[in-house]
Amino acid sequence: MASKITVIGAGNVGAAITNDLMVQGLAGEIVLIDTNEQKAFGEALDVYQGVPFCAPCSVRSGSYADAKDSDIVIITCGVGRKPGQTRLELAQTNVEILKSVTPQIVAAAPNAIYIIVSNPVDVLTYIFCKISGVPESRVIGSGTVLDTNRLQAELARRFRISAKNVHAHVYGEHGDSSFVPWSQARIANNLVADYRDLSPDKDRIDWDGDWEGLEQFVKKSGGTVIAAKGSTFYAVSIATCHIVKCIQVGTGTALTVSTMMHGEYGISDVCLSVLNIVDRDGVRGKILNRLTEEEIEKLRRSADALKAVINGVTF
Repeated sequence: MASKITVIGAGNVGAAITNDLMVQGLAGEIVLIDTNEQKAFGEALDVYQGVPFCAPCSVRSGSYADAKDSDIVIITCGVGRKPGQTRLELAQTNVEILKSVTPQIVAAAPNAIYIIVSNPVDVLTYIFCKISGVPESRVIGSGTVLDTNRLQAELARRFRISAKNVHAHVYGEHGDSSFVPWSQARIANNLVADYRDLSPDKDRIDWDGDWEGLEQFVKKSGGTVIAAKGSTFYAVSIATCHIVKCIQVGTGTALTVSTMMHGEYGISDVCLSVLNIVDRDGVRGKILNRLTEEEIEKLRRSADALKAVINGVTF
């Protein structure tokens, strides 16, 4: 049976996600909701008129009542990040928007799996867990899925290998305090530091061992796009649709989504990204990789940064 997916927010991100869901054939019905009803109508109609080239799908705008029986709800509403602004600086404004949206959408779709995409995603995922009444296993922040994709793509480019052979992930906040646990990173089953010497392409591999530089590239990628074109939405959309696919496939996929912590690595009462197994029921649980003491400390610092923001907002 085809999924029914509701997207909250008809801005650039919500519209891009609606289009990609349709193009990839991930839903039999898509409902797009926004306080600007005319904008939602126009975006939904624009997407729907491409349906004849793709799999059959109903795409329409609607009200919260139209979200009834949704399998998945994707929350993208909120104010976008401006050039030079951090995700965390958006906090209170987007918290207020989430507080307005949550009771209406949960009343209409109480059994859906919720994917939070709006920024600051870790803070909003935490607040949604606290105010919605939805079981935590069915609340998924998009977290560092996109950051991880950016990391894997750049490693693949530098090491001249398919990104499918790169297993490296970004942990922590979707933002400035994120980090890469390099002790866990592998390229074709080899540690990243060892791969060049073992590769047939070693004379052409672009790698100078600048771990920090690579992490900064990942952290600044979103800001670079925003500075150049005003906002990011294509890659965010593709990453979100990948989460949807992993839910629908249901076999269990390891993703760095943002979920509530309950003592893992000594961290509690905050949402951030570590590896989780995602399946048809939402989040099955966390993969507790054996991080180094330095990596655990970085994860705890990221948690502390997020808690400071949570403590500073009203919800």
